[in-house]
Amino acid sequence: MSTASTTRPRPTDEQQPDTDLQVLWYIPNQVRPGHRGDAVTADHNSLDTLTSQALALEDHGWDGALLGTGWGRPDTFTVATALAARTTTFQPLVAIRPGYWRPAHFASAAATLDHLSGGRLLVNIVSGQDNLDAYGDTEGDQAHRYGRTREFLQLVRKLWTEEDVTYQGEHFQVAGSTVTPRTVVRGERRHPRLYFGGASDAAQRVAATEADVQLFWGEPLEGVRDRIATLRRLEQELGREHAPLEFGLRITTFVRDTSEQAWAEAEEKVAEMANGADTLQRSSNPGFKAVGQQRLLDLAERGDVLDTNLYTAPGRHGGGGAGTTWLVGSAEDVAASLRRYQELGITHFVLSDTPYLREIRRQGDQLLPLLR
Repeated sequence: MSTASTTRPRPTDEQQPDTDLQVLWYIPNQVRPGHRGDAVTADHNSLDTLTSQALALEDHGWDGALLGTGWGRPDTFTVATALAARTTTFQPLVAIRPGYWRPAHFASAAATLDHLSGGRLLVNIVSGQDNLDAYGDTEGDQAHRYGRTREFLQLVRKLWTEEDVTYQGEHFQVAGSTVTPRTVVRGERRHPRLYFGGASDAAQRVAATEADVQLFWGEPLEGVRDRIATLRRLEQELGREHAPLEFGLRITTFVRDTSEQAWAEAEEKVAEMANGADTLQRSSNPGFKAVGQQRLLDLAERGDVLDTNLYTAPGRHGGGGAGTTWLVGSAEDVAASLRRYQELGITHFVLSDTPYLREIRRQGDQLLPLLR
């Protein structure tokens, strides 16, 4: 095992301020190689390979990375813990499902990792359907699933910020519960940020009242503007008790040295996808389309390119989730588009493209300076 990170100084709280703009990457958390066209290697998900990506993120200006979750993939929380131990500033955004975890167990595990990492943990709560039967979950009904998620968020936040917690909900109950060690308190930060996604009415109501950051997928500016307005309205109508909701964008950024090169390579890649040569991840539940996913797939009916450089064609050929729409162009082109999202109120970005390690370096060196 590599010990490359052991000589790096451990960051102090002052070295890890919570900034207005946060830019994260995506680290593939896959059993099978070749995710979204990444290099196919035998050790693609080894600790050394994943650590090399996390260290490259530190070296090239990124704040951290999202680690995806799903049944049949490596356990996200275990991977995040291993990477946190080998890095010094890298912030793992750990995707977890309430159906996998009980809230008190998760609150304790997360507080421990947050404590050990010096306050670097970020949490992404995922409520969409997965292979429920495989991991023993029975909550397929959307209304009940989001009701459970609401309670999960409420209870985890209480366990991180209060002592001797007693909570009696429809889905979860605890009595006299205190989590130790405590999460890291720094400035206005009292616990790890709670990210959340989802475009259904039920999801938006949970986000408006309980999440810290609502993550959108790559919709056109008009769609993101409308969704932000809806969530702001729901905050008022439903009586949000926390700090105002923040907003983030999860999207593929297809950056090349020139606009012409970017579009030529993007179109070539989509042609390969159309011919069945792609290795994009398919949904483990192909019969299910989340509301947010369907919104992205519907964009292709409006044209291959929306706004200035939002490329919708990948969605026709198997690109799911963040692979459904791409921002294509030079670093200047893509930075200009991302700044337009910033003007709408987006303060968190989760970007990616493949090959992952090459693009960590390229976009870290070419794109991030234009955003910051």
